[in-house]
Amino acid sequence: MNNKKENKLSIFALGGVGEIGKNMYAVQYANDIIVIDCGSKFPDEELLGIDIIVPDISYLIENKDKVRALLITHGHEDHIGGLPYILKQLSLPVYASRLTMGLIEGKLKEAGLLGTTERTLIHSDSVLKLGSMTASFFKTNHSIPDSLGVVLDTPEGVVVHTGDFKFDQTPVGDYHADIHRMAEIGSKGVLALLSESTNAERPGFTPSERIVGANFIDAFRKAERRVIVSTFASNVHRLQQVIDAGHVTGRKLAVIGRSMVNMITIASELGYLNIPDGMLIEPNEVNRYADNQVVILCTGSQGEPMSALTRMARSNHRQVEILEGDTVIISATPIPGNERSIGRTVDELFRLGANVIYGSGSATGMHVSGHGSQEELKLMLQLMAPKYFIPIHGEYRMQLHHKKLAVAVGVESDNIFIVDNGEIVEIVGGDARKSGKVPAGNTYIDGLGIGDVGNIVLRDRKHLSQDGILVVVVTISKQDKTIKSGPDIISRGFVYVRESEGLLEEAGRIVSRTITKSISDNVNQWTTLKSNVKDSLGRFLYEQTKRKPMILPIIMEV
Repeated sequence: MNNKKENKLSIFALGGVGEIGKNMYAVQYANDIIVIDCGSKFPDEELLGIDIIVPDISYLIENKDKVRALLITHGHEDHIGGLPYILKQLSLPVYASRLTMGLIEGKLKEAGLLGTTERTLIHSDSVLKLGSMTASFFKTNHSIPDSLGVVLDTPEGVVVHTGDFKFDQTPVGDYHADIHRMAEIGSKGVLALLSESTNAERPGFTPSERIVGANFIDAFRKAERRVIVSTFASNVHRLQQVIDAGHVTGRKLAVIGRSMVNMITIASELGYLNIPDGMLIEPNEVNRYADNQVVILCTGSQGEPMSALTRMARSNHRQVEILEGDTVIISATPIPGNERSIGRTVDELFRLGANVIYGSGSATGMHVSGHGSQEELKLMLQLMAPKYFIPIHGEYRMQLHHKKLAVAVGVESDNIFIVDNGEIVEIVGGDARKSGKVPAGNTYIDGLGIGDVGNIVLRDRKHLSQDGILVVVVTISKQDKTIKSGPDIISRGFVYVRESEGLLEEAGRIVSRTITKSISDNVNQWTTLKSNVKDSLGRFLYEQTKRKPMILPIIMEV
């Protein structure tokens, strides 16, 4: 029954292209859909009150009977952060490697979804039969252990998703990229490659993680007082190097910050972190030791307002205060948009007399990226030698740079597709083309609400944040339709009432005149009455102040 049009291979992103974060990709053949990753991203300053953003999965909900698996490449938030929210909307079987699953289970437990989510552990040698497609995996090297690339064998050919990767020849621990396996996959023929584009603008190779370890030891030895290191909690290799440097230089380790404590707990329980016996101390024990015998590992490398480092910098952390002569190492690069927050934190630390080491330049060497630079991206392209190439995981300029790299190593320019979220690359009989869109966009998470805050609510929040609100309360007599009490005018964020009595008295008179005139014109609809009040009062206030507050008329009848 299946005709050729039905049996097409479709590849599309529900998040992660044209942006950094909320990675989610789908490969569909006939009645089978395989989803790769389920990430989140942080809102920018314009999304007032929004906590995080996750992909819009309305297409998957519409086709829930076709979704065979959700495969997770690794345990970073931009790949697993959406799970608690997405799994509340749609139950999916989740496949992930050991450390990744440990982190996922922590999230699901918190969200009350652990018992209802089907979970399967996988590793680099796993093979899964998923409807008409078969999934297998290969080891990659990234800033978190147990990172995998995905190979989907479809009736049209092989589709490879790299996950996040770099080629570190001297990684921390035994987490080498399996270059032999990648070459073997490429030699058998790859129809389409989806490869990450994060560092596509950076020439050369990304330095080895081990460089950071040597620099930590050097900095710890030079530090005369306490050392405070702030980094991403998910960078397990970096955490191990802080532990190693602390051990070598005879320092005890205190861990501060919820996400950092969670990661240290899970990773050490599963054997991905090695903490020497007796090294770990509680934050409230820090003051029992000499200053040169302590290293503190904490959250806050992005200047987050409520993080441990930011609170220390503002001298309002309950357990640790920054003392003059302390060495603070910020071992991370700013996520775009966070530069100002980090700058403020660094300034405040310097004001407290700390010696602050930050930035990823060669001068400090306290951070290297977990993502491959141009030469590594080219190496992946050459190993896989794909017929078609789709640059993913990056903003548009990064995808475009990645396309140029692919052309340089011999991929046909016409065979490279730069896509937006929702755009479908369809492959039938070995021929690929862009073919329509599926619904894709942002689902905003605000508190416990998933997607209940949309553009109109955000527009109102923006309006309130810029010009404030004016509430007008009027009571009208049911019998003779005259104003019984009011108008009472309440101003919040518009003008200070005590300094604007004349303006508000005149506003009250305008409201009274508008209501009286509307009633004499036989306007009986509340909505029309309120609209007239808004219009007349809005015009007056704009003439007087050049501001447009939100006007909320409340009209009651007695």
